[in-house]
Amino acid sequence: TMNNFTFGDDTRQYYETQCGGAGAGQRLDGTGFEGASAVHTHMTNSRLTDPEVLELRFPVRVRAHRIRTGSGGRGLVDGGNGAVRDIEFLEPLSVALLSGRRTVLPAGLNGGEPGLPGLQRLIKANGQVVSLPAKFAVSVEAGDRIQIETPGGGGFGHPTP
Repeated sequence: TMNNFTFGDDTRQYYETQCGGAGAGQRLDGTGFEGASAVHTHMTNSRLTDPEVLELRFPVRVRAHRIRTGSGGRGLVDGGNGAVRDIEFLEPLSVALLSGRRTVLPAGLNGGEPGLPGLQRLIKANGQVVSLPAKFAVSVEAGDRIQIETPGGGGFGHPTP
């Protein structure tokens, strides 16, 4: 799935596509391959802005960008893990997300388990946590954070006990 994340105001705008977990599968020779973690699938020519550059050009702090351990579906070969992206805003901005695989799980194949769905939340400066839908637009204040957990990929083949 694609996770399209934007923020900005009247003078500056930023747009990024966030990575997720790729599904596991089977090669032509019948052997399985694990899904890759924290990658774009079926998309080319895309890369996140380096955190240092993002923080220099925009009033944000990248609090986390890491692999979402355990989000890939189990299987004979496991699906790849999604990612966790946590952005803190240092000034009021408008923020939006357009994403999928939040209610429909990333399917496993041939008995493999599905990956975990994505989720997103607003963490207010006062500590209040607000769950957000797959598609949202909100206004944030200084100290607020948006945390996005992208979906994992489905597993392939029945998992071994």
